Amino acid sequence: MKIVDQSVELLWITTDPEKQIERAGRTCYKSEDRITHDSAGRFVAMLRDSGHHAMLEHAVASFKIITDRGISHEIVRHRIASYAQESTRYCNYSKKKFGNECAFIQPPDLSYGQTIAWRRACKSAEDTYFELLDAGCSPQIARAVLPNCLKTEIANHIKEILLQYAPNVIK
Repeated sequence: MKIVDQSVELLWITTDPEKQIERAGRTCYKSEDRITHDSAGRFVAMLRDSGHHAMLEHAVASFKIITDRGISHEIVRHRIASYAQESTRYCNYSKKKFGNECAFIQPPDLSYGQTIAWRRACKSAEDTYFELLDAGCSPQIARAVLPNCLKTEIANHIKEILLQYAPNVIK
């Protein structure tokens, strides 16, 4: 179990739209390790052909937000932007690429005693999640025991930026 700080980072402003769309889209599948110098075109075609068109909107300015899943739900319910979010349906946190552990965002301003209780609850959730995976559950099923404070990553762009720089793209 690890504790992660929340952050926001400007990822890019479009200079190469296909590469931008690929990086945002691969956040959903945590397949960033498959990005190569020539993978963007194939990945964007796959998104287009599969109907995952929201990812095509990432060709403007995108930000990476690291926060907990509870806050992410508040962010993504507003449709002023397009989002690609780390998927607990497909990501298996028992795998090496995740360090064989879950990551959590600690709520601010906890007292010492509250911090101890919070960490104990997160560790229990992580142990139960791994137990369910070991018992044959898919990550999609095992995720049901993970708390809202589970760390997540979101790539997003704001439509107003797109409207300002490419008004003919949004109809």
